[in-house]
This record gives sequence, structure tokens and C-alpha cells, in this order.
Amino acid sequence: MSRVWAITLNTFREAIRNRILYAFLFFSLLFIAAATLLSHLTIGEYGKVVKDLGLASITIFGVLIAIFVGIGLVNREIERKTIYTIASKPISRPAIILGKYLGLVLVLVLLLCLMGVAYVITLSVNTVPIDAGIFLALFMALLELMLITAFSVMYSTFAGPTVATFLSLSTFVIGHLTVDIQTMGAEAEDSTMQTLSAVAYWVLPNLEAFNVRTEVVYNAPIPLEFVAFSAGYGLLYSAIVVGIAAIIFHYRDF
Repeated sequence: MSRVWAITLNTFREAIRNRILYAFLFFSLLFIAAATLLSHLTIGEYGKVVKDLGLASITIFGVLIAIFVGIGLVNREIERKTIYTIASKPISRPAIILGKYLGLVLVLVLLLCLMGVAYVITLSVNTVPIDAGIFLALFMALLELMLITAFSVMYSTFAGPTVATFLSLSTFVIGHLTVDIQTMGAEAEDSTMQTLSAVAYWVLPNLEAFNVRTEVVYNAPIPLEFVAFSAGYGLLYSAIVVGIAAIIFHYRDF
């Protein structure tokens, strides 16, 4: 585990030196702050608008960071041939992937903390009540980003940056549509479509399991059972995807 931890820390240091990371972080903080201005241009309770826009900004920019930084780190090792140096050391290839993934998760935790602080400050400035639901939403956002990062790492083990980015963005979009796919398939008259939609629902990631923005915006209670289920689902799915990435990377011929 000490070798995995060493790769984790090295990945973390490399990621926080990435300029694209700071670009996304800057724009995410800018959008969170801009929620104050945009809220006053809408009709209705501006507090709800500030909450919604802030959480949406955190999720969107968090996903972009997870995808572009995650894919860049793994592919850069392959393109620069530094993967040969790492692989020549007494450490297994699956451990390299695990270390890379955990390093990216540390980066996401740090960025979510920074964006969360900016979000809370924005709410305070606009005299919007801060309750436990806001912090639960940030936790759920972290689970979603961990899963997207796992997919990004997996795609980068067998595809180039462009293809891996496309696949990662597609996974994010489809992940928020799995419930709709299952619903439309169940209403279809063709039994084959019903079966395919059911399989897609159970195989593809259900990212709506981490979406509690509506509950937070309207101050609706978020059952702890739902949070526990989503946490278990996200961690288990992420572990499976990282495991698949480790297997692909183990058998990849450099």
C-alpha cells in the first residue's frame, strides 16, 4: 500500500500543477458568484435560484475537471513514455491505476471544498439559509464525480484523449438519462426494446441517484436511507470500474 500511496501523492501533486485545473476552478468560482447577479434577473424567490445555479455550477465544472484532468494524467504518462519508468519499478500495473485514481479523488475533494466554501459564502451574502441539505448535496456531488473519474481513467487505458473525452462526456449525459430510458422502454410495445432498456438501466450508471438539487432548493427532507444507498451504489460502481481499468491496463501492450 505504501507504493500505491506514493503514486497517489505524486498524482495529486502533478494534478494541482495542471493549468487547466485552475482555469476550470476559476470559472466555477466565477459562475457561483455570478449566481447572485443572475438571481436578481429572474422572477420569483432569488434564494432558490442562487442555490440551484450554485450547485449546478459545482457539478458541471467538477465533471469537466474530473474528465479533462483525469484523462490527461493517464494519457500523458503513455505519450511521454514515462509509464515505462513507473512500470519498471517493483509495483504492479493495477496498483498504478489505483494510485492514479486515488490521487484524482484527493484533487476532487480539495476542489469541492474550495467550491463549497465559495458556495456557502455566496449563500451567506444573499442571506440564504444554510442547512444540512447543502452539505449532503456536496457529498452526493463528490460521489458522482468519483464515478465519472473512474470512467475517465478506464477509458484512458485503451483510448486516446479525444475518444476518451467523448466517451466520458457521453457517460455523464447517458447516466442522467438512464431512468428515462428505462421508463420509455417499459412503455414500448416491442418486447426486445423493453428488455434492452431494462438491461441498459441496470448496467449503465444511474447518475440521478446522486441528484438532490430539487430537494435542496425547495428545502425538502433528504432521507438518510437514500444517501446511504447512493453512497454504497457510487462506491461499489466506482470500485468495479476502477477494477476493469486495472485489468485493461494490466494486459495492455506498450
